[in-house]
Amino acid sequence: MKAVCARARGGPEQLGVEDVPKPEAGGGEALVRVHAVGITAQELGWGATWKSRAGDDRRSPIPGHEVSGVVARVGAGVTDVAPGDEVYALTDFYRDGGAAEYVVVESAALAPKPRSLSHVDAATAPLSALTAWQALFARGQLEPGERVLIHAAAGGVGTFAVQLARWRGAHVIGTCSAQNVAFLRSLGCDEVIDYNTTRFEDAARDCDVVLDGVGGETLRRSFAVLRDGGRLISIVGVPPNAETRGRDVRASFFIVEPNRAELMEIGRLLNEGVVRPILADVLPLDRARQAFERSLLGHNRGKVVLQVAAT
Repeated sequence: MKAVCARARGGPEQLGVEDVPKPEAGGGEALVRVHAVGITAQELGWGATWKSRAGDDRRSPIPGHEVSGVVARVGAGVTDVAPGDEVYALTDFYRDGGAAEYVVVESAALAPKPRSLSHVDAATAPLSALTAWQALFARGQLEPGERVLIHAAAGGVGTFAVQLARWRGAHVIGTCSAQNVAFLRSLGCDEVIDYNTTRFEDAARDCDVVLDGVGGETLRRSFAVLRDGGRLISIVGVPPNAETRGRDVRASFFIVEPNRAELMEIGRLLNEGVVRPILADVLPLDRARQAFERSLLGHNRGKVVLQVAAT
């Protein structure tokens, strides 16, 4: 099969399309014919990309962990999916991903593809929407009427976070560049802050939840907008402990995990049009290097997706 492989540690320049053996589904697994895969450019630098869960080195890993496709075969003991099922999933970071014609996925991670979406649109959601869901609801415990500040609100995670927070009934504040202000309002932001002209801590106050997708100084400064009892969740860096001293606030960093039940609920919202996918660009498999380069540029609206098979 054709697959995108990272030949060595580095950036997109290390990526190439190669002929590799088609994987086989073991017990509790399914072989999925990939139709589309979402790109998270930073994964080329993740430790999990280059190591197995047992700590062994992985050679020529295949990236791409937001997949949408069709079940081709199932392994022993699999009863929750069957060949021919259209599915989408967040796959295990410690195993080869879906930037390939086929990928093996634990069947427990597979959810029915939202019937209203193409495979390309569905591939925007597994990592990005699950990250937003788990940050806002599992970690942030966001409740109706609370104020939430979402950094990088026009990006892959941010666009889902804005829509999910609006659905929950929160007062949504997003940060972005000037070109995305009207776009974020169309997604449901009550307030939008252009970070190039306004310091967000001068415009946002008494926030119950902050979702940080930027890190660095943005993460450190975000403590200033939290009210007592506020929660800060970062998906890019560990919050500095010094900023919480003497204050009734909680701060945490987390890495998203596959969750079929949550992905099914997200799929319901996508089918109902409550949440919509945002595509930054769609490229074929043989242009994977350009897709990763596009993602690394930042300032994308939504997600870059590789289309692997005709849909």
